[in-house]
Amino acid sequence: MRLKNKVIIVTGSTTGIGKAIAKRAVAEGAKVMIHGLELDWANDVLNEVGKENVSIYIEDLANEGACERLVDYTIKTYGKIDSIVNNAAKVVSSNIATTDIDFLERVFHVNTFSPFMLIKYALPHLTVSKGAILNIGSVNAYSGEPNLLAYSMSKGALMTMTRNLGDTLHRENGVRVNQINPGWVLTETEKKRKHDHGLPEDWYKDLPKVYAPAGRILWPEEIAAASIYWLSDESGPISGQVVDLEQHPFIGRNPPKDNSTIPTKK
Repeated sequence: MRLKNKVIIVTGSTTGIGKAIAKRAVAEGAKVMIHGLELDWANDVLNEVGKENVSIYIEDLANEGACERLVDYTIKTYGKIDSIVNNAAKVVSSNIATTDIDFLERVFHVNTFSPFMLIKYALPHLTVSKGAILNIGSVNAYSGEPNLLAYSMSKGALMTMTRNLGDTLHRENGVRVNQINPGWVLTETEKKRKHDHGLPEDWYKDLPKVYAPAGRILWPEEIAAASIYWLSDESGPISGQVVDLEQHPFIGRNPPKDNSTIPTKK
């Protein structure tokens, strides 16, 4: 077991990528603090993996003091923290016309400020355990889709923070900080988001190869499998790295020649 006896906080782990990471971490021997907003969804995860393997903490990380309370509860429950997976995120559509400062602050608070504060409050415990932090970013960090302005900005900031802390915390505290940037992943939220945008319920079953060379997009379990390397001792002293997880070269990719588009509503 690659994570035997490790205690890991996974934010946003009641659904999607976070849930997949939590389940895989338990399978690898870890005790996991499940975090999210939906108690019933959290209980579903607990029932799947066993109450002896996980505990639950429900609170919006945007609340004042939420990150500190999450750290304190984990220490009270398990006595230590070996790793943090900063996965919770606000994925909302916006562009320059629809984005104001208040909106931007709300997105940054969850996507960037909360990971920073969670690391800050947990650092004394992570220093003791010589732990590992894994930030879950997005390939949108590099520029982003036209309708994901605020989200993309927040993920770009997270990427810079990873590189900065990956150096300083490793050097001064023995704590590794790395990041994975998933591409297009078939989460429950993404299914609903595209359906709300007018696509059919089974939109993900018929995608042009220009967007999905494999004929499908990524599964949360595939992101979870990759995350274990960074949380385990297998990654050794590697820190401050950002790895893109997509099925095509995201940067510098040639534009499609056939003007293929994502299927529209039938």
